Amino acid sequence: MMYPHSLNYVESIGRNSRKVRLLQRCNISDTLDKSAGMTQNQDRTNWVDNLRSFITVLVVAHHSSLAYTTFAHFNKEAYITSTHPIVDAARSRGLDIFEDFNDIFFMSLMFLIGGIFMSPGLRNKGVPVFIRDRFYRLFIPFIIGVTILMLLAYYPAYYLAHGQHDLRDYIVDYFTVEAWPVGPPWFIWVLFLFNIVFAVCFPLIKDSPMAPGAWLTAQSQRPWKLLLCWYLLTWLLYMPMALFIDPGMWTGIGPFDFQVSRIFLYFGYFLLGAVIGVPGLRNGIFSADSRLVRMWPVWAAAAVFVYALLKGSETPLRTMIGRGELSYFNANLLYRSVWTLSCTLSCMAFLTTFRSIFNITGSIWKSLSANAYGIYLVHYIFVIWCQYFLLDIDMAALLKFLITVVLSVTFSWALTWILRRNGLIRRYL
Repeated sequence: MMYPHSLNYVESIGRNSRKVRLLQRCNISDTLDKSAGMTQNQDRTNWVDNLRSFITVLVVAHHSSLAYTTFAHFNKEAYITSTHPIVDAARSRGLDIFEDFNDIFFMSLMFLIGGIFMSPGLRNKGVPVFIRDRFYRLFIPFIIGVTILMLLAYYPAYYLAHGQHDLRDYIVDYFTVEAWPVGPPWFIWVLFLFNIVFAVCFPLIKDSPMAPGAWLTAQSQRPWKLLLCWYLLTWLLYMPMALFIDPGMWTGIGPFDFQVSRIFLYFGYFLLGAVIGVPGLRNGIFSADSRLVRMWPVWAAAAVFVYALLKGSETPLRTMIGRGELSYFNANLLYRSVWTLSCTLSCMAFLTTFRSIFNITGSIWKSLSANAYGIYLVHYIFVIWCQYFLLDIDMAALLKFLITVVLSVTFSWALTWILRRNGLIRRYL
């Protein structure tokens, strides 16, 4: 699987696993999914939809950068173990930073947003109807995505690897040698699984999130305490796995892949979203009078600072390991501790910034929100084919990246808008 190599020095591409699903940056969305049971719910706010829509565009940009990072490489023997389906000779260190910054936080944030409206949705619909709706909304699009959409997307990689156009051989290779690559839809099936687990347990725990939800609401005027608790939660969810499991390892059966080291982090953030959503976004830690929200410039500046600290620590830590002054385990412990702080602050920064200054709407925002899920599902086709057609053009990496982003967002948006005019398709998108 394509899984672009992080700049994090402790990770390596394709190490030790038959299915090192190199797909983490296939990062995207759904958070893209409009939450269960929120048919015009009064707690549905513009800023949440806007944030989800923004992350969708960020996902497209993220994948658009992967052909042009300095660490990108292509494996003709099994293109799925490459860092990306298309690797260009044009490279940019700036895109290394862009890609790596995204990788640290945005999947966790997407799972958190995906959990916010779980409890209201289950209370409004009931467990059977909720599961049925999740099946239509998540599982069916996932199956279509991995069997049709990704088949269309990966063809340029097959051609670059084998130098021939043979549809039959491509399909056989796709399902055998490449082991049915999941691509960006990996997020959908994991989100579906989290939804089902929560829904099945809901009759037993439906009152359980009330206490932590009330506690969080009571801390809305204690932002530093919230930061500390959020950071400790992130550290506990991620560190035990990251210290003893290859951070780049993916596993699964067929297209049902997941990143082993982050599965508890993602599920924990999903549950955190469910707790945040219990009192309603208008009354909880993201209420209008919350100090946590009012301090959004602090969180934004801190997120940038801590990420810079993280990247600045890599060379000194490598040097200390090389000199024997620090063991690999201790260096990894230090590095990942800063990594989790970066994840925490970036999530807080985006949530509070959108709550503060992007709680607006308009025709463009509404259209992007309505079509975000579809954009996520189909964008990889346009990203890869655009990168493929730009391969032989002498152009700076940054310019190729910008062209890919603009065209991929535009075509994905337009295609989704057209498809959603059909009532049946709209039911799934």
